[in-house]
Amino acid sequence: MKTKRRNDETLLAANECAARIGLSVRALRLYEQRGLIRPPRTAKGWRLYGATEIARLHEILALKLLGLSLSRITELLQGKAVDLAGTLALQHAALSQQRVRIERGLSLVGAARAALAEGRSVSTEDLIKLAKEANMTEIPTDEIAWRRYEQARPRTAIQIKPVHLENYVGYYRYTAGPVFEVTAKEGRLFIRGPGDDVAVEVFAESERTFFRKAAPVQVSFPATANGLANELVLHTNGHERRAIRIDADEAMKAAEALDARIKSGPPNPHSEATLRHLISEYQSGRPCVDRMTPELAQAVREQFDAVYANLAARGPLRTLQFRRVGAGGHDVYKAAFDTGVLKFRIAWSEESKIIGLRYRDYNS
Repeated sequence: MKTKRRNDETLLAANECAARIGLSVRALRLYEQRGLIRPPRTAKGWRLYGATEIARLHEILALKLLGLSLSRITELLQGKAVDLAGTLALQHAALSQQRVRIERGLSLVGAARAALAEGRSVSTEDLIKLAKEANMTEIPTDEIAWRRYEQARPRTAIQIKPVHLENYVGYYRYTAGPVFEVTAKEGRLFIRGPGDDVAVEVFAESERTFFRKAAPVQVSFPATANGLANELVLHTNGHERRAIRIDADEAMKAAEALDARIKSGPPNPHSEATLRHLISEYQSGRPCVDRMTPELAQAVREQFDAVYANLAARGPLRTLQFRRVGAGGHDVYKAAFDTGVLKFRIAWSEESKIIGLRYRDYNS
């Protein structure tokens, strides 16, 4: 059968589409049976595949690469529009993470082989690192990929009764420490985090789920018997973080403690030594995430290539000076390198876990 065209778009027959993508015609039929693709047909019943169908096939293959089963892919994609941009972003993040892991593993293996070749022993600590790299069980890739893809999906705002919003108004606190304030005004819902000058509006997707328009972030309020929300769940970057409702007095005490720390200015006693260690590790090509929350560790792994390239090009760290406690409770440091000066921000949870880590040019 000859190639057809649809509104100046090239349409491929099933056998040609399968051959060019690297699939079997049987796989195309299976995806169609699952409702994942719906290729148009000619008058004689021949299936045709154009840009829309091929973009959906790319989504399927990308999610399979991330480890999702076909049944879960079907559940995720069925009945939804193609989101090629979201798929490419997810695929890029996953492949970047894999590359970082491979390069880190090769570096550790190379160092161990060099030590053995020189007649030196490999330390227990190095063996533990090698074993961990070989296993890497701490990241449930399938679940993270599933959530992140769903979180990146386009959302449609709906109107809900203002009376429902009142069930969500109040204060919520993560076990990690930060307090968030939820307010409602004129049928609209807003969330303000620690250090935020203004509250951010979130839009209803259903009676209990809301989303931001400027970022792939959603907020949900699990159902309760009396309708009043007991917790807030933040959905972002493939993770779900739960914050428990607290009363106004506890929220006020937390705000006063934060204000006092900002005014008095003492940094966390672990901040300076930790930053020095992290900078040294990153410049050596080793992303150190042991003391980070899972969400932050995931982000660090995915962004490691860019961070490593930037910090490695700076040369040795010369000085690291504490400057102040930021509005959100993070410690701010001035880091001077051979080439350039950077501003680092590091934030801690009550359980001494790193919950925030950022850097940028000092004067920006």
